[in-house]
Amino acid sequence: MSKHVPNSIPKPILLRDVIADDLPIFYEQQLDPEANYMAAFTAKDPTDREAFMHHWQKILNDESTTNKTIISGEQVAGSVASYRDEEMDGPEVTYWLGKSYWGQGIATQALTALLDMVQVRPIFARVAKDNLASRRVLEKCGFTVCGEGRGYANARGTEIEELILRQDA
Repeated sequence: MSKHVPNSIPKPILLRDVIADDLPIFYEQQLDPEANYMAAFTAKDPTDREAFMHHWQKILNDESTTNKTIISGEQVAGSVASYRDEEMDGPEVTYWLGKSYWGQGIATQALTALLDMVQVRPIFARVAKDNLASRRVLEKCGFTVCGEGRGYANARGTEIEELILRQDA
């Protein structure tokens, strides 16, 4: 994980629509073993480029989702999205940052910006119970734990505990 420099000023970020040129960058970012372990609930085989591209084409064609590319310092830092999950009583958010962008406040800025765009509440998020960094991002953005569950984590090859978080305003 990148070292966070205390009292540093976070680089401003920009969210823009995902474009085709972003997908190879997202693919490379999600290949990192530590990032996969932290995210836990990932694709069965993150090295399957064809499946990755098919998944992204599917979600980009889904008008019920909001998908944004996170730009930091003119570089693609990752993605942030809102989508509808049948299990939840509202939309759910997700984000992914390339490992070199961890610990810089970028995820918090990106999620805050997305939440300004997506006005539907309640809005939900899920996080592996042991992913303290991601939980902290969600809490900084006003999410609170509203439940727990268990799910199969492809990246870990086992069922793990997850937290369900909710933001109402």
